[in-house]
Amino acid sequence: MRRRAVLAGLVALPALARAEEACRWHVVELRGGWGRARFTVEVADTPAARAQGLMHRERLASGAGMLFVYPRPQTVYFWMRNTLIPLDMIFAGADGVVRRVHHMARPLDETPVHGGDDIRFVLEINGGLAARLGIGPGSEMRHPAIDPRLAAWPCG
Repeated sequence: MRRRAVLAGLVALPALARAEEACRWHVVELRGGWGRARFTVEVADTPAARAQGLMHRERLASGAGMLFVYPRPQTVYFWMRNTLIPLDMIFAGADGVVRRVHHMARPLDETPVHGGDDIRFVLEINGGLAARLGIGPGSEMRHPAIDPRLAAWPCG
């Protein structure tokens, strides 16, 4: 009987490790009817970091991104000033549910992109990737910055 308990524990460890990995500060996961995606992210959670964003970068690894975290839900606008690579912008509310996706923002374009009202999180990834994966409104985001009491897909 003890051997069965040990074996059951060994089987559960990989699942626990995946859950812990998904809930690390540098990891964002998304899920929806289209499947799941995982990104290694830099977190921009200060005014200075949000202002800098991904400006002046010549490339972004395919599984990477930047997560903008606001202290409270608000109306957000983004632009591509000094941003050299095309990006998809994924806008989510305080619950981590995607409200809007702006596909293929053009490098160096200073036209404001309205992300919506009541937005708390914005994930920027390589342009075209959201469409290829199927990420759209209603997809759910998981990250430790999302309050577990509000999260559609909480950590842990």
